[in-house]
Amino acid sequence: MGQDFSMNCFVRRAAVLGTAALALSLQARAQPASPSTVLVTGNPLRSADAPAAASVLSGDELVRRRGASIAETLEGQPGLAASYFGPIANRPIIRGQEGDRIRLLGNGGASFDASALSSDHAVPIDPLVVERIEVLRGPAALLYGGSAVGGVVNLVDNRIPVAPLAGPGGSAELRLGGAASETSLAALLETGAGGWSWHADGFSRRTGDLRVPAFELEVGGVPQRRTRIGNSDSRSEGAALGGSYGWRDGYLGLSIDGFRTQYGSVAEDSVRLRMERSRLAAAGEWRALPGPIETWRAQASATDYRHDELEDGALGTRFKNRGSEARAEAVHRALALGGGVLHGVFGLQAERSDFEALGDEAFVPSTTTRQSAAFLLETWTLGALKLDAGVRAERVRVQSQGDATGSDEPRFGAARTRSFAPRSLSLGLRGQLSEGWKAEASLSSTQRAPTSYELFANGVHVATAAFERGSAEQALERGRHAELGLSWTRGPALLKLSLFTSRFANYIVLLRSGESFEGDEGASLPVFDFTGVRARLAGAELQARWETPGPAARWAWSASLDTLRGDDRSHGEPLPRVAPRRLRLGGEWLGGPWRLGAELQRAAHQARVPSDDSATPGWTQFDLSGSWSGQFGSRAALGFLRIGNLTNRLAFNATTIATVRGRVPLPGRSLRIGLRLSY
Repeated sequence: MGQDFSMNCFVRRAAVLGTAALALSLQARAQPASPSTVLVTGNPLRSADAPAAASVLSGDELVRRRGASIAETLEGQPGLAASYFGPIANRPIIRGQEGDRIRLLGNGGASFDASALSSDHAVPIDPLVVERIEVLRGPAALLYGGSAVGGVVNLVDNRIPVAPLAGPGGSAELRLGGAASETSLAALLETGAGGWSWHADGFSRRTGDLRVPAFELEVGGVPQRRTRIGNSDSRSEGAALGGSYGWRDGYLGLSIDGFRTQYGSVAEDSVRLRMERSRLAAAGEWRALPGPIETWRAQASATDYRHDELEDGALGTRFKNRGSEARAEAVHRALALGGGVLHGVFGLQAERSDFEALGDEAFVPSTTTRQSAAFLLETWTLGALKLDAGVRAERVRVQSQGDATGSDEPRFGAARTRSFAPRSLSLGLRGQLSEGWKAEASLSSTQRAPTSYELFANGVHVATAAFERGSAEQALERGRHAELGLSWTRGPALLKLSLFTSRFANYIVLLRSGESFEGDEGASLPVFDFTGVRARLAGAELQARWETPGPAARWAWSASLDTLRGDDRSHGEPLPRVAPRRLRLGGEWLGGPWRLGAELQRAAHQARVPSDDSATPGWTQFDLSGSWSGQFGSRAALGFLRIGNLTNRLAFNATTIATVRGRVPLPGRSLRIGLRLSY
């Protein structure tokens, strides 16, 4: 792998040594500090009154639902779908928006990678080491920039402990089975004393080719019957070390982590993808300060990312991304204003990404992107009402290096720089209507700068079997958004309804041009253009949860329904790859340490597609699950199993790109088991 990956090797070896050293100290049983229950994402004031468009997956529920990717782990939540380029390359979609409209964060910091560049690029964060996933839907995520117009997925771990640890603790998790014959193991160890806290974690995951219900795939003009997705196997591993010093009103810490994976592209049997990432992060917070500023927060990170696409073992394209970011926030003290109280946060953010695309098959040039931003969010509270107002101003500079000097096949032209100044505004009102009832309404205006590939792409992307072409004349993406929310809670019972709409004056989308490109050996590939169109997205999400008590046990019921409509108003056609209407019904029996559950998922027939796409049939799948929690010797234990797609129903994902959708059915019938031990 060469010297480029020496940092990753150091990280993995250091984490293994650190984990072993901590393991020697685990002489007595201790519980690790539990994470705060207050929502962090989109909630800089750390209010217990979280936004209605936010949700959290953590604790035992996260353990039971973990998948091979973040998108699979979040599967089934209202408004969330997955790009699904096989079991590993699988990125979240929120309310029909994906790519650089969804901000993936690690502990609130940027994740520099190439996953937004294309559906075949995996997210370099494994859910095995995540302790909490927070999702914020829609443009309420203004604090995180124009690239968060669709929402934010924040992956929270404790690699930089935010509260002092009083003693040793940890956990280990083993998972086996599933449709991809997974074998995975993760371990976490923590300890602390005298205000100092230390963390080490590591994981390893192996999967085989994904088993699917029997389907026909045309190969060389001849239909073949298949029960597996070829070239979908993977192997991943990673580790981290972190530490912090904490006091009553704050903390300061560092962490270093490494991740690597190798997996196949389901679009081409001969293409393999090899990825590595190293990240150094720092974070701190100081609360209860005297004067007008009561809390300071800051974080910074540096990331080194590399992604190789290999064809028949030979390097075709190499992507590199060296990124750095810094963010500082200040929470001002509450002020009396107009009979109410004004509380708010302001801050600065800066990012730099040096992206390189190397090789004969690189379809984007090497670029440098610089972003800086200032933001302000204020909340005015008057009795049971809260009025939120926010503004964010950005400066974005995207510089293409163009074709290399002496290039044999010029594609990208001369070096060129585009500069943008996006502005975003938001206004929201929320309040308590009566006991248990809450209502919210919000309006926002967002702008997003085009990405480097939306501006400068021009070439064959082998892994997606398409020719992708950008436009250096792209304008700012501009949209206006509205949302209404109503919720009712009483004890364990919940009812939540959200209605939302977004209208874009300029919405950059990848559309088939109707042209073909003659590739190597006479292969003809469709040409896709990044095109700005007028667009509208509108939808609704309904969620309910309730319980039926019994003498020795109880039943827990859940239901969710979401629907979304996307229109390309410039061409009078539906937007591509929009999730269909989906229904989920679930029931669980809870008796003592046991939980037994059943779940039904129904996806409607998706016939609202552009004229150059085809409809995706609807499907219904059943899942069964069970778990037991108790003591395993002196350790807390959670054992679990899940039977997926009980009837082995053949199903395809409507949000998968059209060029590969027919090659990647959803997983077939499977059994996954696991055990988690906590010390």
